[in-house]
Amino acid sequence: MRTIHLILQGKGGVGKSLVASVLCQYLLEKGRAVQAFDTDPVNQTLSGYKTLPVQELKLLRGDDIDRRKFDVLIEDILAAKGDVVVDNGAASFVPLSAYLKENQTIDFLSDTGMRVLIHTVITGGQAMKDTADGLVSLAGHFPMVPLVVWLNRYFGEIATEKKQFEEFKVYRENRDQIAALISIPLKSAQTFGQDLEDLFSRHQAFSTAFTDETLPVMTRQRLKIFWNEMCQEIDKALLIESVGDE
Repeated sequence: MRTIHLILQGKGGVGKSLVASVLCQYLLEKGRAVQAFDTDPVNQTLSGYKTLPVQELKLLRGDDIDRRKFDVLIEDILAAKGDVVVDNGAASFVPLSAYLKENQTIDFLSDTGMRVLIHTVITGGQAMKDTADGLVSLAGHFPMVPLVVWLNRYFGEIATEKKQFEEFKVYRENRDQIAALISIPLKSAQTFGQDLEDLFSRHQAFSTAFTDETLPVMTRQRLKIFWNEMCQEIDKALLIESVGDE
């Protein structure tokens, strides 16, 4: 069964493109055929990864988003081979969500034999409430679609009054719809953090970095450690098995 992975979150700068790139690399490493689409009209981060199969969708007509361009996205999804990853920017979150809802797009894709998963990001720090509100919005708009929640603690712990995310009201009220929680490994900012920031700014895939002899040997070692832990986290979510992979 082919799977459509939609990365949706209304708050910008919380790691959506990071999730999209990691998900693409993970699926490819597992031997899945993958086609990714970058629908961010402002920051085309995912399409900067030249070693990943990413197609950029141009949504702007002048200064406005042309919702009819989403028709092109659906046509491309139907024509793609294998799984699909769609990275969506904050600027196109509302237009794409409205398009998916008003056109009953997810039901349409499901009727063609595809499974649709919505991935969203919850982050700590100042954006924690905004990202939680984004999760509530997605659950309300798409109550029948399984949600995969990525916990990104880069900006701070995802906790309040000593309660962890699993104790939050937003989690308790939507627990039945949340198919999986994936925690992005949190490492030392001075070592792992700097290496990862540099990797993402270069738009370099992990597999390419591992054999890049221009990188210090310990940088490559830390990237391997992070990637192995990241894959273990995604493995626990059973994304492939849960969509009917044999």
